[in-house]
Amino acid sequence: MFHAFDNDGPSRPAARQDWMALLARAPQPLLEQSLAEHLPTSQQWLRRPETGLMMVQGRAGGTGERFNLGEITVTRCALRLGDAGSDAPVGVAYILGRSHRQVQLAALADALLQDAQWYERLEASLLEPIRQHLREQEARRRQRAQSTRVDFLTMAREAAGDEAEDQE
Repeated sequence: MFHAFDNDGPSRPAARQDWMALLARAPQPLLEQSLAEHLPTSQQWLRRPETGLMMVQGRAGGTGERFNLGEITVTRCALRLGDAGSDAPVGVAYILGRSHRQVQLAALADALLQDAQWYERLEASLLEPIRQHLREQEARRRQRAQSTRVDFLTMAREAAGDEAEDQE
């Protein structure tokens, strides 16, 4: 995971990689809603939002040799809060897709979360709603998968029961 070169690691209140993973998967409307009142008056672009491709690798069976699976679209950016030359925190973000606004909001949230005062506020108003959204999304995915599940032992028992009824 990429870490900003000018931020002190040990003084961070929580694992930055954890909140960056949450921000990367957060839907844009949730970011917009949570960060609406926290938008800074000034920010300096270190890297404007840009979209490109990344190669995704896979492994046969999860343990075999790596192979190139395909390319995905990724958007990234980096910004510094405050004016040029200040020692304000640097926020970076990478997201899947092409949304420049979403990656900008994720980078802004990353920069704000590096400040202990902002972290306390954003933990409840931003990170927890993202976690809840991702839990609900996972539950819906599991429910859809569960609806297609086939229990082969039950089918075998039912088939055996049908044959026994036919013999009677």
